Amino acid sequence: MTDTGFEKVPARNRRRFPGISSRAYEHPADRSALVALRKLSGFDTVFKALSGLLPERSLRLLFLSESVRVGETQFPHLHGMLRDACYILDLEKVPQMYVQQDPKPNAMCIGLDEPIIVVTTGLVELLDEEEMRAVVGHEVGHALSGHAVYRTVLLFLTGLAMKVAWIPLGNVAIMALVTALREWFRKSELSADRAGLLVGQDVNASMRGLMKIAGGNHLHEMNVDAFLAQAEEYESSGDLRDSVLKILNVLPRSHPFTTVRAAELKKWSQNRDYQRIMDGHYPRRDEDKDASVSDSFRQSASHYADSVRTSKDPLMKLVGDLAGGAGDLGGKLRDKFTGAGAGAANGSAGAGGGKGSPGGATEQPG
Repeated sequence: MTDTGFEKVPARNRRRFPGISSRAYEHPADRSALVALRKLSGFDTVFKALSGLLPERSLRLLFLSESVRVGETQFPHLHGMLRDACYILDLEKVPQMYVQQDPKPNAMCIGLDEPIIVVTTGLVELLDEEEMRAVVGHEVGHALSGHAVYRTVLLFLTGLAMKVAWIPLGNVAIMALVTALREWFRKSELSADRAGLLVGQDVNASMRGLMKIAGGNHLHEMNVDAFLAQAEEYESSGDLRDSVLKILNVLPRSHPFTTVRAAELKKWSQNRDYQRIMDGHYPRRDEDKDASVSDSFRQSASHYADSVRTSKDPLMKLVGDLAGGAGDLGGKLRDKFTGAGAGAANGSAGAGGGKGSPGGATEQPG
């Protein structure tokens, strides 16, 4: 162990991505929204005008007075990781970074004019060096994409919704916007996970970090394959009632569920897009102004169509069946909600052409 509290690991060279555009690693839904926003005339001016209403200055003063600012003399190991992450992703201005006393593992990147990265002591104490490197890369990815702006707006609107909760229509309008922002932000978290992998360049460290965030510092009790199997079970098990419950569970969250993040990152790490970036083939930042909004939306729509087609979630499978022209909508909905389709199939197999009694209908084939 070093005096930083992290396990000492062999130094190694990591690939650098000069001039990389955040479009290289952004999730299709995240990318299409960002490209569209960047194309809006006067968008930056409007958001800077909002800065007078947003609590950004207050947050900066709060972190400055109540947290520890990372630098060469305070948390120097985190300072080195931050500079390294900015070097790899070619982010010219290194954001300020703070360590906040909080036992709950967490990290965030906020700010309108200049991003601020905040990590909690719970996270610093939980992760080893390579796992923490992926987290720092994750937050630098947020900064490079400009996510900090929208995260700050989301925090402001969430607080505003609480203050005007007594106004029925006002609260409904704000919460609708908050819900939409949360859905976008969940996709932006998948983008930032990819940025973290590009910085750390160690998929096993990224997986370990997500597992620790889910289950604590008990790696000897956990297994990556079993953890990813949980994501598979979460997606494919149950009926339409479970699909609806999944939607209701995720709506108030700003982050996707941890097993889902791990599965998505593992899938992307095995994708040819990731390998092309590692080989030096990626979109450049100086090309962002020429990025097509329509192309980005087409890619996003194509991604969602593929997701529906390949998903094992009962609701998504039903949507795919209906989109494919499958008939008997009422029957399919009934079977999906009640599980009757599976029971009927088992019943006919078990009956074997017999009397078709109620007992025979539930009997499993031998």
